[in-house]
Amino acid sequence: MSLKYKLLYLVLDGAADRLSDPSTTLEKAYKPNLDKLAKYGLCGLMYSVGKGVAPESDEAVISLLGYDPHEVYTGRGPIEAVGAGLSLREGFEVAFRANFATIDPASKRIIDRRVGRSLSSEEARVLAEKLDGMELGTHDGYARVKATIGHRAVVIIGSRSRRLSPMVENNDPAYVRKGLISVAARDFQPFVKKIEPLEDTPEARAAAELANVFTEKAIEILDKHPVNEERRRKNQPPANAILLRDAGGSIPRAQPLKEKYKCGFAVLAEMPVELGIGRIFGADTIVLNPPSGDPRRDYEERFEATMKALSRSEIVYVHLKGPDEPGHDGDFELKKRRIEEIDRYYVSLLLENRPSRLAVVVTADHATPPSVRAHTDDPVPVVFNTESVPGDEARAFTERECAKGRLGVYEHGWLLLPDLYSRFLV
Repeated sequence: MSLKYKLLYLVLDGAADRLSDPSTTLEKAYKPNLDKLAKYGLCGLMYSVGKGVAPESDEAVISLLGYDPHEVYTGRGPIEAVGAGLSLREGFEVAFRANFATIDPASKRIIDRRVGRSLSSEEARVLAEKLDGMELGTHDGYARVKATIGHRAVVIIGSRSRRLSPMVENNDPAYVRKGLISVAARDFQPFVKKIEPLEDTPEARAAAELANVFTEKAIEILDKHPVNEERRRKNQPPANAILLRDAGGSIPRAQPLKEKYKCGFAVLAEMPVELGIGRIFGADTIVLNPPSGDPRRDYEERFEATMKALSRSEIVYVHLKGPDEPGHDGDFELKKRRIEEIDRYYVSLLLENRPSRLAVVVTADHATPPSVRAHTDDPVPVVFNTESVPGDEARAFTERECAKGRLGVYEHGWLLLPDLYSRFLV
């Protein structure tokens, strides 16, 4: 199907803050190119999943692609597994999103949930390989472990002979299960939790027991591992535990993106969760290189990949991770700098080299205010910019300015893309 416009769907991970903050990162950032898109575009606000829901990235991205995550979501673990190139024996394996963490092994007190963000991907790979294939000694159980980027990993708990249920709690106290979705806990005790079954079934009890065995064995192995001994010698925190969350036992099944929008659809991302979503929902999924530390080089690479994808697909979703991590770390200035880097090195190239008949949407998948250090349910700004649609009252890409725009407020993120598609693209 031929669209009136091709669409670049640009998502800035965690870029939004709270409207109740005295000023937001987007308001303080120098970002003339993003502001230009807003000034000459239609603007609005959007609850990425819904009011009262502080979403994790996976359910937010699923929503932004036009799906109600409550209808198709099966847990973050399976999505991360697909993003990491793993398969899942449905019914007999449960996949978890995992973080390497620093703990006091005696008390299980968590010192840092992300090893101070200092664990290299190569160190994580070596540690994961030591845990991969672990025999759990009960229920015919085993563990598969694969590191992804930095402190992140996927853990699959399986049994060769008995069925397992994903309805188990997290051992990561920072996230609380609400059905298959986890939400950030406002207050929590910083200790590795015992994983409890969420339903009174043999399958859930067995999965919880196996996950707890894995947790204990992993701490024992990791604490003495040469990688961590070397990190201690360098006065770096050891990656001596694995925190598990967001269990799932099956892959989401939904209408593929190319069928839903009747056109070519590509997803460009660097993190396993977005890559997994792209693959599961049938997009042409393009893996971006992890950040090198040189933002000019990184964003020029991302822009080049974007233009290449737009030459082949009518809708291209690009996920840029930059602002989210400093939001989690409470670092306002670094989050501001990350937004400015995207504007300077990516959006500037877009405006200078914009093809004719290209519509652009810019938004965020959720808010990650440095004042909170976690995802919140606050609405995020939305800009839709195309050559034939005049702008509105908004003058900048900020939460307060976009609230003035004619798009109004989308109560759910899954309404955004279908609405713009039907109004402007077909």
